[in-house]
Amino acid sequence: MKKSFLITIMLFSITAVLQAQSIRFGLKGGINYANQNGTEITVNGENYDSEAITSYHAGLVAEIKLIDRFAIQPELLYSTQGASYENVTDEFKKELGYLSIPVLAKIYLSKSLSLELGPQASFLLSERKNVNFEDSETFEFAAVGGLGLNITKNLFIQARYGLGLTEASKNADVKNSTFQVSAGIMF
Repeated sequence: MKKSFLITIMLFSITAVLQAQSIRFGLKGGINYANQNGTEITVNGENYDSEAITSYHAGLVAEIKLIDRFAIQPELLYSTQGASYENVTDEFKKELGYLSIPVLAKIYLSKSLSLELGPQASFLLSERKNVNFEDSETFEFAAVGGLGLNITKNLFIQARYGLGLTEASKNADVKNSTFQVSAGIMF
């Protein structure tokens, strides 16, 4: 009896909260300026320096408005990250394809400008490289932050920086870092 009463109260509370908030869905995409930071990469005793690569991201976005100037923005993105490595004689590119799930607190600084901060979990889906030197980790956790600008009621642009908090490779002390610029539409 006590359990069913508690379940009823929980369901009623969840329903009331869901009715009080506004939920919008949309699509977004854009470019990544990605790099891997950390210790130097060593292959067969040779050190390689990393340089940033330009890649892309695309996916789904939702905005759950809780109060007038605060919302939660979960996203489901395909995002490519990685770096280009070179030394005196060789150069190669390592591109990692992730399913990224950022969950951001969206704080509206004005009617159209918002600050976006939160965690991001990423799961490795693909790996392209033209040299086999390190095994990539299949999970990455990052902190992301940036700004969003609503151009119209439905169109927006965003700029954000993601800093990897966990290692991107099993055999090297490197972490992903990504600067993203996005455009999108909300329905």
